[in-house]
Amino acid sequence: MPRNLKASLLALIVLLTLPHAAWSRDWRFDDVDRVVAIADIHGAYDAMVETLQNVDILDDDLSWMGGQSNLVIVGDILDRGPKSRAAMDLLMRLEGEAEAAGGRVHVLIGNHESMILTGDMRYVSAPEYAAFASEAIPEERRRWYNLYVKRNGGNKDGLRLNFGKAYPPGYFAMRRAFRADGHYGRWLLQKNIIAVINGTAFVHGGLPPVAAEIGLRGINEDLQKDLVDYVEVLDALTDAGVLLPTDSHYDYEALLNSYLPALDENPDVLQAIDAAKKLVNSGLVSLDGPLWYRNNIMCPRIVEEHRLDAALSAIGADRVVVGHTPTPGRKVLQRFGGKLIEIDTGMLNLYYSGIGHALVLEGASVSVTNQLGVDSLLPLQQPRNVGWRPGNLTADDLAVLLEHGDIIAVDKIDASQRTIVQVGDGEHTLEAIFKKTKGRGFNPGVAAYRLDRLLELDMVPVTVRREVDGSDGYLQFLPGNSIDEAERSATGQGGAAWCSITDQWPAMYVYDVLVYNEGRSKHRMLYDKFSWRLILSEHDRTFSTRKGRPAHLKKAPIAVSPGWKKALHELSDELLDETFGDVLDKRRLRALAARRDQLLATP
Repeated sequence: MPRNLKASLLALIVLLTLPHAAWSRDWRFDDVDRVVAIADIHGAYDAMVETLQNVDILDDDLSWMGGQSNLVIVGDILDRGPKSRAAMDLLMRLEGEAEAAGGRVHVLIGNHESMILTGDMRYVSAPEYAAFASEAIPEERRRWYNLYVKRNGGNKDGLRLNFGKAYPPGYFAMRRAFRADGHYGRWLLQKNIIAVINGTAFVHGGLPPVAAEIGLRGINEDLQKDLVDYVEVLDALTDAGVLLPTDSHYDYEALLNSYLPALDENPDVLQAIDAAKKLVNSGLVSLDGPLWYRNNIMCPRIVEEHRLDAALSAIGADRVVVGHTPTPGRKVLQRFGGKLIEIDTGMLNLYYSGIGHALVLEGASVSVTNQLGVDSLLPLQQPRNVGWRPGNLTADDLAVLLEHGDIIAVDKIDASQRTIVQVGDGEHTLEAIFKKTKGRGFNPGVAAYRLDRLLELDMVPVTVRREVDGSDGYLQFLPGNSIDEAERSATGQGGAAWCSITDQWPAMYVYDVLVYNEGRSKHRMLYDKFSWRLILSEHDRTFSTRKGRPAHLKKAPIAVSPGWKKALHELSDELLDETFGDVLDKRRLRALAARRDQLLATP
């Protein structure tokens, strides 16, 4: 057995038998005077430096000047940008300097760190590879080239060009550096997933339900150990030639399932294959894991706030700071009364068109300083954003444009027999669906939109009263870059929705029961093609005087979550009268209240 393979397998056996206590580390810190947090550097070294200098963490010589401050890097140092290696080197040095001054640097794992560690190289930029080119070993490259040719059909001449493009100089040296025993891999695999400082949790993606189930220790020990184990297993299988550094991360499972061991195969290799098959779908690296979870940011309040509350309670925190999802407008935002703070402001300008922002927590004070030196900023309220709109207009701006903008065209009828109206104000032009209404005292489209706003469901597009060609009715904003459910289901898209479709549909069911929607169809369910947020359109057949459920939902499972229970309790009769008195008559209001009560009584 080759010496390096034997050493890898021995290390793997020791690793897989270590008790979890061997991986414990500090992850809770109290009585910290000042905390500074940035996220999603993505190789934007210069922006990171400027931002940290503006909050007195770095001096002009790039040395630590933060004293006893705690600096938190909320994941994603790597990928897309040109200088991720320089950023890591600086942070590694700052760790020692901060500790000597009584401070601390907390580097947390992001999804892009876990991707590089496990061989998912889709987003590595050419300059990132080039930073490792001087450490390339020609014999190593030749070895992997020969095995690559063997893996892919044996035609050296035909594969040489592909190999050179896909695996540029520095590729294999970079892969080596991120092994479990490599310079950067060893460093990153010691890092936490979540840190809690003065009652504020910091995590890259978000706090998923698993945080409420297994708690802080479960995530920072069990799930983090899964990552360590997985990287070690992959290293051992690469040394054994079962996997190659040229293999796609997404092909590992198929390659391992199809691997045919020799009769005298080392049993340790077989053990490593079994371990890799189990770890490839670890809860840490799934879309519902803390590195990838976007539901805290992207799901409606009615769906997500109670789950975030449960997770915060389980880990002993009052609020959470996250990165991962670039914020609209590239400003630091907050949700749920400040329980969620979003700090991914697209620091890598050439890709995300943002600048660096640092969140600063001092005692009860929360402020923001940006890369340009503008300080004393505050986290802004996350805007309501139902569907893509020109100029990223706010909901209020959209309403003004729909109510008062010039009607440019009303003669466009689409395949769903909807009247599509073009409205413009000289700067922005958008499309809206026009529906006629019967009588001035009943406008179901406007009522549906107001109810959505009250519930903070954020699924119904901006809808306003408007007369078009002499007919009373409503205009409902028709978002661009959207497709309907018929197309989505036919093409199998939406699996990576930023708020999972399995969360969005149950919320739609409850809403449609509440408004007694008899008109829901696949063509009236739209999705933003970027985030796959559900958009509920056209509500002309809603707010019946009937109780119970519309026909298509008679047998549907209706799950009235804690978030719904809270929202429904807040819909008092007085509030309903005040909000809908001009668009719903008294009989419809009484029926709406009765359906509310029926939903509240649902187990």
